[in-house]
Formats: sequence, C-alpha cells, structure tokens
Amino acid sequence: MKTVGIATKPRRPEAAEVVRGLLAWLAERGCRALIDEETAALLGRGDGVPRDRLTEQAGLMVVLGGDGTLLSVARTAGPREVPVLGVNLGGLGFLAEIPLDELYPLLRAVLDGDARPTRRLMLTCGVERGGHRVAEYVCLNDAVINKGAMSRIIDLETSINGEYVTTYRADGLIVSTPTGSTAYCLAAGGPILYPTLAALVLTPICPHTLTNRPLVVPDDVTVEIVQGSASEEVSLTLDGQIGFQLQHRDAVVVRRATHMLPVITSLKRNYFEVLRTKLKWGER
Repeated sequence: MKTVGIATKPRRPEAAEVVRGLLAWLAERGCRALIDEETAALLGRGDGVPRDRLTEQAGLMVVLGGDGTLLSVARTAGPREVPVLGVNLGGLGFLAEIPLDELYPLLRAVLDGDARPTRRLMLTCGVERGGHRVAEYVCLNDAVINKGAMSRIIDLETSINGEYVTTYRADGLIVSTPTGSTAYCLAAGGPILYPTLAALVLTPICPHTLTNRPLVVPDDVTVEIVQGSASEEVSLTLDGQIGFQLQHRDAVVVRRATHMLPVITSLKRNYFEVLRTKLKWGER
C-alpha cells in the first residue's frame, strides 16, 4: 500500500497542521501521498486531485474530519473497495471514530498488514419513472424519502421482493444500512444494528399510524417505494448529502450494492465502547 489518499474537512482549524504532519510521516516511510482539492487549497498548494479520482489511485484513504466528510469519500471509495480510515476532527464521529492520538499507531499497523478492515454494506438506489431508470446512486448510510417543509403527509407504497408491505402515510421513510442505523434512523426511533449485520432497516418518519414501527429485513431483498402523493413536494436524499426531486408515481428501488466499503477501525476499542462513548450509555 504505497499510495495514500488524504481528504479533509478544511473548515477545521487544526486540519492544516495535521495534514502537514501526516504528509511528512508518510514521506519518511516511502509512501506516495495524494491530497484532494480542498486539502490542497487549505495548504496553499495547486496539486489537489478531485475526490473521485483519488480513489482510482490510492490503496488507502485517510479522512480527516467528521462523518459527513467520510460519507462523501465512501461513495467513491466503496465501488472500488478502497479501505477508509476516518480520523475525528468533527463532532460526534460514529464513522470517523479514530481519535487523533491513535492515527499514527493505527496507520503503522495498516502499512504493516496488522490491521484488518471491517466490510460495511452499501446501497444502490435507483429512481424509475415511466418504466425508465432516470437516476441511480450509491450510498453508505441511508436512502431517505421525505416531504417538503410545507407539504402534508405523503403516501409511500412499499413492497419487498415484489410483495406489498404497506402504504406508509408519514413525513417520510428511511431505508438504512447497519452503518446508517446510528444516523437519521436512530433519531427517528429506529434500532441500532451491529455494523456487519446482513440486514436493512425501514424506519417511517412521524407515521400517521402509530403501529407503523421500524422493520428489519434481510440484506438480499429489493425494496421498492412508490411516491403516491400527487400534489406534494417529495425528495429522495442519499446520505443526507445528495438530493433528487421525485414526481408522482416515481418508484425508488433500493437494494444491497455488489461492493462493500472496507473501514479501518480502532485497535484499542470495540464497537460497543464506541456506542458507550458516543451515546453516553451508563452515564447519569
């Protein structure tokens, strides 16, 4: 693994200093480092590479920032199965979970072949309109269908593997991976899924029928959601970062991607310790 890509959240004040130290550390070990355009601008350099091209050349991606930065990298790293190491310079940091003081010991273990990534399920999400595929995306956390700010409750006709499940009358519906179960899914009352579990979870957002509860299904199913509200503003959002405006009778088709994202995790802490730390479990 001789080429390492670096992507940052440039608005973090400490990012420039951290990147300079990381570049020097990699150079001492004979590794080629590539930086994205935002990082290059932060350092006053003109050799930045677009993020989607970084993952074409890098054998490892180091993300310095928060979960949002990691999600933006994951959508290009995932299809190429490039391992991602997320260092938390942001806020909560469920995905970018590595604290700065663990960066170099963990990087050394990765370069020595002593750190094994966990493989995270990703989703492909297509929009079909009048029998034609008009959009297609890949995401790591979730695909969310939700109503506009001024819209009323929307109707979402949901089927799994061609079998009708129900028509959710709600503010929206979240289809989440286990990785995304600690994101919007959790905030909407959904369960936490262990990150390597072979499952998806469907979580309605503020359902009109209170008996509509989150539904956990196997990861090999195809979920189809038809937007059944003619006069409302409805959108599809991927990982909270990419949006697509839906029309009446558009069908959103969600299934497990053929690839998985390798994520480098801490050598010192397990997943349950991360949950205890981030969610403050056991504290009064």
